[in-house]
Amino acid sequence: MLALLAGILKISWALGSHAPAPPPSRARWERLSAHAMNLTLFAMMVAIPTTGYVISTSAGDGIAIFGWFVVPALLPESEALRDLAIELHYYFAYGTAALVLVHVMAALKHQFIDSDGTLSRMI
Repeated sequence: MLALLAGILKISWALGSHAPAPPPSRARWERLSAHAMNLTLFAMMVAIPTTGYVISTSAGDGIAIFGWFVVPALLPESEALRDLAIELHYYFAYGTAALVLVHVMAALKHQFIDSDGTLSRMI
């Protein structure tokens, strides 16, 4: 639940801030792939914790948060839904790890090969 909250806060912050525009020398496919990568990573910030929530609440019990309160189970008990959530959670997590690796490699390529200041703009 904390990961979901962090993801929502990050997405809200990104929507409220103005990211610097990519350099005009950047190829169109690079701009489009960077945009698609960012959208996909943002989507995974919500999808992975959401599937985790479904897994954790699939038996009908809520999730206790530090003993302060309980996030209720909103979906009915379902073994099939639990199995689907487990599979999605697995593939989303490993797929996101691969995307993060590609994202890091692209940032390093722009920093050390292209020397176009992309890494400093990302930070």
